[in-house]
Amino acid sequence: MSDPLIFDSWTGLGRILFAGAIGYGALVAMLRVSGKRTLSKMNAFDLIVTVALGSTLATVILNRSVPLAEGVLALALLICLQYAITWTSVRWTPVEGIVKSEPTLLLHGGCFREDAMRRQRVTRAEILAALRESGLESPGAARSVVLEKDGSLSVVPRKDGR
Repeated sequence: MSDPLIFDSWTGLGRILFAGAIGYGALVAMLRVSGKRTLSKMNAFDLIVTVALGSTLATVILNRSVPLAEGVLALALLICLQYAITWTSVRWTPVEGIVKSEPTLLLHGGCFREDAMRRQRVTRAEILAALRESGLESPGAARSVVLEKDGSLSVVPRKDGR
């Protein structure tokens, strides 16, 4: 007799292979249909949707009590909700304000903006790393450093080269 912790049945393995392939294929197809925005750089809202999609797919694959059709419908629901919210946020400013954050100026004219850094929980070391990645040696070589909506740091070099 086999231990269910290691091996339960060939039927269970077959179900995982079948449900996994169909669920994964359905998710890829739905993501392609929903457009590039679904797969763009993530803000907090996009990250939540991505985690929910992954969790739903895993549940469909591994939980025998969730029928494949219900799992695929759950994936479609999450993608449709994400599409509807992003569509609305592009057309209605109040929704955009809820879904997306604003960029934050962290360094300007070589001066660190300590209050903004504290609010956004960004350290000097992170800003200095972003400067080095941009080929700048010091904060004075940058006109500004901005924490973007997706969490990345954008460096704008000084035009005068100083």
